[in-house]
Amino acid sequence: MRIALGVEYDGSAYHGWQSQPDVPNVQNALAAALAQITGDPVVVHTAGRTDTGVHALEQVVHFDTRAVRPLSAWVRGANALLPRDIAVLWAHAVPDEFHARFSAQARSYQYVLVNRPSRIGVHHGKVGWFHLPLDVAAMRAAAKLLLGEHDFSAFRAAECQAKSPVKHLTRLDIRQQGDTIFFDLTANAFLHHMVRNIVGCLVYVGKGKHPPQWVKEVLAGRDRSRAAPTFAPNGLYLKRIHYDASWRLPQLHFE
Repeated sequence: MRIALGVEYDGSAYHGWQSQPDVPNVQNALAAALAQITGDPVVVHTAGRTDTGVHALEQVVHFDTRAVRPLSAWVRGANALLPRDIAVLWAHAVPDEFHARFSAQARSYQYVLVNRPSRIGVHHGKVGWFHLPLDVAAMRAAAKLLLGEHDFSAFRAAECQAKSPVKHLTRLDIRQQGDTIFFDLTANAFLHHMVRNIVGCLVYVGKGKHPPQWVKEVLAGRDRSRAAPTFAPNGLYLKRIHYDASWRLPQLHFE
């Protein structure tokens, strides 16, 4: 039987999603909890890996098991065994043809940035921070230049293992509420550090270091050294994995 799960986590205490020896990671924690329920080792496949310090509002994973349990038991059982900063949101039986990663049609991320002179206190580790005033209108103008299918090599980490740097960015919205700026991005897939590198470049535009047109020049140049530094992971959230409705996954919806 193949089971899909929706999972949320606070990535502050973890070295990312991916299983690694001798360091805390989300994949190992979830697999260990599920193994206690099934009585057998469990291999957990994910829709997308997140980096150290990055959070997830609704990561999607799947695993195979011979254990027969009510769907509600996978949620309650896993949550009773998981650390407090990881939670299973839902469980759904899926056909063997379903794959959390390869069946996904798109991914959505959100970056939350507090823009004020004083540093973060209560929300430390949950949001990014920039101390100088930012021109949101200029950042929006720059964001429009990144939409569409492009070679995003200039926004790719050196250690990125993606086969192709060409991705289709369908959404890059920027909205402001008080001193908090939200960046919402959707693409068919993302390169390693792509979101954080895009945010870094938009912040450069927002603080007046470059005009909006500069991001188009960076994109066309395909040279990572010409772009802004990678922005901090604190404010980055994997928001949603998009699938065809035929899988009938009980996904949550976030504004």
